[in-house]
Amino acid sequence: MKIFSASQLQKADKISIDNQGITSEELMERAATRAFNEIENILDENKTVKLFCGIGNNGGDGLVIARLLKNSGHKAQVYAVNYSDKRSNDFLANNQKLEKMGLKPIVLKAEEDFPKISAEDIVIDAIFGIGLNRGIKGWPAKLVHHINHSGAFTIAIDMPSGLFSDQVPSENDAVIKADLCLTFQGPKLVFFLPQTMDYVNEFKVIDIGLDKQYLESLDSSYEITGRLEAAAIYKPRKKNTHKGNFGHTLIVGGSYGKIGSVILTAKTALKSGAGLCTLYIPKCGYIPAQTAIPEVMVLTDEGEEKLSEIEFDLEPDVICFGMGTGKDLVTKEAFGRLLERTKKPMLVDADGLNILSENKELLESVPKNSVLTPHPKELQRLIGEWKDDFDKVNKVKSFVKKYNLIIVLKGAYTFVFSGEKVFINISGNSGMATAGSGDVLSGVITALLSQGYSPENAARFGVYLHGKAGDLASADIGAEGMISGDIANYMGRAFKTLI
Repeated sequence: MKIFSASQLQKADKISIDNQGITSEELMERAATRAFNEIENILDENKTVKLFCGIGNNGGDGLVIARLLKNSGHKAQVYAVNYSDKRSNDFLANNQKLEKMGLKPIVLKAEEDFPKISAEDIVIDAIFGIGLNRGIKGWPAKLVHHINHSGAFTIAIDMPSGLFSDQVPSENDAVIKADLCLTFQGPKLVFFLPQTMDYVNEFKVIDIGLDKQYLESLDSSYEITGRLEAAAIYKPRKKNTHKGNFGHTLIVGGSYGKIGSVILTAKTALKSGAGLCTLYIPKCGYIPAQTAIPEVMVLTDEGEEKLSEIEFDLEPDVICFGMGTGKDLVTKEAFGRLLERTKKPMLVDADGLNILSENKELLESVPKNSVLTPHPKELQRLIGEWKDDFDKVNKVKSFVKKYNLIIVLKGAYTFVFSGEKVFINISGNSGMATAGSGDVLSGVITALLSQGYSPENAARFGVYLHGKAGDLASADIGAEGMISGDIANYMGRAFKTLI
């Protein structure tokens, strides 16, 4: 699913109106009706719905919803937020229809006009929508705060009022905090960015019937990865196969006291379909690794407690480096030598990323199309500080282009940066915020690389599977009770959801 910009959606509205031979008012009726259908599904008939409608097209959507609520017998109170003397034509047309039904909006002109909002009410925010390009000021800003502090369940139409589509609000900007956002035609990028995602607790995409051919023709840098997209990438096993068909994964890492990280990665690689898996670790990890995972082969470094050589006599399909290695000079030098002789795309995580951050000349030696999997702090060390999340995204895009790498930026919504594309994953949950979760993710992606998935697809598909396994684990044992090993244990079930 593509993520479109505000300007693309505005143009799609106009083209759809022309191609379908309808008016803008008819398109508004269609969109608002489909939003109303979703609202009615969650409405308690004893609840009072308070609709706050701006005087533009977002307000027009709200007026249509108000009319449909009244027709359905729901208790609705409608308020027109009179922040300007201008009115959109579609707002005026729908306001007239509503008044003919005997439901005249109460006009709000100042703070003293604000209605009391109970925590038991349902609030519908249709004040500004997606077209906002500057912060809400004056008494309308106080109205936003009034709604936010009411405790009422708040539903935003298309976009929470005060939230911009292409910039992060300042700390002083008033923004509706929506419990649910019914967004038209596709999700918005700001729903997924760490600085803005908390304004949208949950969103649901409402297909308003815009011209499909035109939407498919649009270029978008941003795409969602959900179940349908993951299923399109998945390559199920054929009947006539053997372990050699699924690749040999080499996982290099570990140091004294941090052998658990590479054990988690190796265990997950096998549970994600790698045919063979070898661990290359310091000598101190030999017994723990052989005991924990009998299915894994183990090679040991000359170093007793840290990696110092990284010499091996095998040709793996993919190398994964970095979990628990530390950043000692001998390890850094060994990593540099490994990079020089590695030609295939590899995966670099954890201390591998930290070594690259402190020795940026090594970035030129990382094989092209390799996958780097930083969390935000590791990313900051790699690319430097950023002004806000939009600046961060642009800096990662430049970094990816400069070094021809793939970045998996871990977070509540994990972003995969590949070439000109950014893929945003929507599986996963808060229970995955636990030690070792990133080591498990590295195992998934590495296993997919060993099985012949392209680096982009391995990263995108691996992130989805990792999140889905977490969702399945959380459903069974609860978010607070999850540990990273649980995510690994649910990998097989994650694959099965795609069949």
